[in-house]
Amino acid sequence: MQEPVVPKGVAHVAVTPPTEPEPIVFVLLDNLSMLAFTSAIEPLRIANQLTGQILYRWTTMSEDGENVRCSNGIEIGIDRPIGDTPASSRIFVCSGVQPEKSVSTKVSDWVRLQWRLGRTVGSLCTGAYTLAKAGILGGHKFTLHWENIAPFREHFPDLDPVEQLYTIDNRVLTCGGGAAATDLFLRLIYDTHGPVLAQAVLNMCLHTVQRSETDRQQSSTSATIGVRNEKLVRVLTYFEENLEDSVNLDNVTEELGISRRQMERLFRHHLDTTPKKYLQDLRLQRARILLAETDMPVVDVAIACGYDSAAYFSKRFRETFGMSPHRFSAGGG
Repeated sequence: MQEPVVPKGVAHVAVTPPTEPEPIVFVLLDNLSMLAFTSAIEPLRIANQLTGQILYRWTTMSEDGENVRCSNGIEIGIDRPIGDTPASSRIFVCSGVQPEKSVSTKVSDWVRLQWRLGRTVGSLCTGAYTLAKAGILGGHKFTLHWENIAPFREHFPDLDPVEQLYTIDNRVLTCGGGAAATDLFLRLIYDTHGPVLAQAVLNMCLHTVQRSETDRQQSSTSATIGVRNEKLVRVLTYFEENLEDSVNLDNVTEELGISRRQMERLFRHHLDTTPKKYLQDLRLQRARILLAETDMPVVDVAIACGYDSAAYFSKRFRETFGMSPHRFSAGGG
């Protein structure tokens, strides 16, 4: 573990001193999300600072002990390679973009061993890929960044992540990354040291509200598009939930109880587009994610995004993104 970090500060919160500081281990993988990592570690630093005590000790590990580079290009120093950990450790794997390329057998085997030794294990952002490879997510509620949920399901079809900020399921702790890591660690501080310290840490982070575990990672459809027309939101939600299926717009209007003419008018007035174009853009965005984050063949991506013809899919993809899906998948984008 690192030497204890207890920075000096003006604000102070009195808490009962712990018998022993809680050990937190961060296993950092190449291309990790720096935002997820710092959003997790800063609440621990602030808790130590506010109390003037060593409530938490943390250390950073990597597969070989070498420094790792974040997805933004910044290099982070590593304390030591993966190895022995204190019995009371909470271990968090932090990953980021292209997580399937950062997962290694050595790290996943090590995480499995820590789990079997009774450690609490967790993940930040896309670290759930490593937990899945370690075989410890089955039967547990878990999450990862929303952008990676669809590719994750393609890699691990027997696992079903939830789209929420964070999850706490016995000894498995996961979060969607970004600022959600702060929400998870605020909850852990609350559970161990109570609401007064948790609120003080929240205020120091300028995190205006403690979001709950089950809050969604993404804004609601109505908030995203800036309208609250109930009928339009119902259509958009239907589209999002049925991207893999062939969608007949006449059947949609019948199922949702609106006319085709009314639906066309709502899209034109609020979104300046047509239902058909909006649905196509949703499918192409999903396809782009799958091509970037998985090794799925183009024909399988086309099917997964509701296209009956790979040729038609390729044509639409090229028109939208300026290159063929094959070239994009090969790294041309």
